Amino acid sequence: MRPPLRFTSVPSAPSSRTSASSPALSRRGLLGASAAGLTTAGLAGAGAAQAASPAARRRTRAARTEPGRSGMRLRWLGNNGWEVRIDRPGAKPATVLIDPWLTRFPTGTYTEEGADPQTPLVVHEHVIDRYRLRADQILVTHGHYDHLPDVPHLASTTGATVWGTESHANMLLALAAPHRQGTLRDQLSVVAGGEHVQLDGYSIRVLRSLHSMTGPRSRVPFPGTRPGGPPPRPQTIADLVEGGTLAYAITSDATGFTLVNFGGSNFSAADLDGLAPDLAMIQPGGASVPGYVPRLLSCLDHPPYVVPTHWDDFDEPLDEPAVDWGGLEELRRAVRDAAPETRFVVVDHLESFTP
Repeated sequence: MRPPLRFTSVPSAPSSRTSASSPALSRRGLLGASAAGLTTAGLAGAGAAQAASPAARRRTRAARTEPGRSGMRLRWLGNNGWEVRIDRPGAKPATVLIDPWLTRFPTGTYTEEGADPQTPLVVHEHVIDRYRLRADQILVTHGHYDHLPDVPHLASTTGATVWGTESHANMLLALAAPHRQGTLRDQLSVVAGGEHVQLDGYSIRVLRSLHSMTGPRSRVPFPGTRPGGPPPRPQTIADLVEGGTLAYAITSDATGFTLVNFGGSNFSAADLDGLAPDLAMIQPGGASVPGYVPRLLSCLDHPPYVVPTHWDDFDEPLDEPAVDWGGLEELRRAVRDAAPETRFVVVDHLESFTP
C-alpha cells in the first residue's frame, strides 16, 4: 500500500514520490539549505548534548532540526542501503554508504514460501556501476545477502574505507576477486561496537546491536560467524551469515545533527544510553522484541524524525517505486502512538531527503 500522505515535489524533480508531513524530497537533487551560516549557539556537538539534561537535549535538538538545516542529505538505495551526504563548510561534502546493495537478484524472501537457502549468490557489477556511487566510508551492519555482497566491488570503485566486524571482513575478502583482495584488505577497518571515530567534518559512532529473530523458535536467519580468516568463496545466500550486527550513528560537526541507522529490527538498549539522535532509521518487524518500537524510541529520547528502512520487497526493481512487504503501515502507527510529535518520513527508491 502506498503511504497516504505526500510531500510536495520540488520543481526540478516533478517525478518525486514521497510521503510524510513536512520537509521536501526529490529523486535526484540535493535539497535543503547547507549548514553554512548556522550559528554555534544551541548547536553543540552530540557529546555536549548527551551530557545535558533531557529537557536541555530536547531544546538543542529543536534548534537544529528545522527542516533543511541538518547539513545532511539522505538518499535511499533500497532495503537498508543509504547514501548519506554530509556538508562540510569550506570542503567538498563527504559521502557515507550504509549497506549498499544494488544488484537485487530474485530471492523470494517475502513470498509465502520464503527464500531458498540454496539460491545462487549474484553480484552484477554493471548494475552497481550504473548508479555511479562515491564514498569515503562504507558501513556494514551485518553479513546477510541483502546487505553485504555488493560491497567489495563498491570498495574497489570508490576507494572507501569499509567498516564491519571480523566476520564481515572475512566474508568480504572471500567475495572479492583474487586480484582485488590485497587492496580490499588495506581498506578494511574491523570494528566491534563501542568505537567513536572523528573524521574530517563528522564523526561515526559504532553501536553494538542485534538482528531480528524470526520464526516459531525465534532464530536469527543464517546465523554464525566467520572468524580467523576468509572462508571459501560464498556461492549461495546461506553462505553469507549474520556475523554480528552493528548500528551506526553519524554526526555532523557543523550542525551537531545526528542520525542513527539500525541494520536489523532489534537493538541493544544498553548500547544506546545517552545517544539522543535527531533522526532514526528504523525497520518494520521486531515481532519477537517486547515493546519494540516504543521501547526503542524511548531509548533514543523520542527523535524528531523517524525514517523507515528495509521496508521494500527487494525482489522488485530499484528503479521502480518501492513495494511494501507489509510492515510499513504498522511501523507508522507504532511510531505515531509512541511519539506523536515525531515526523515519520517515508523516502522512496532513489529519492533524497534533507532533514
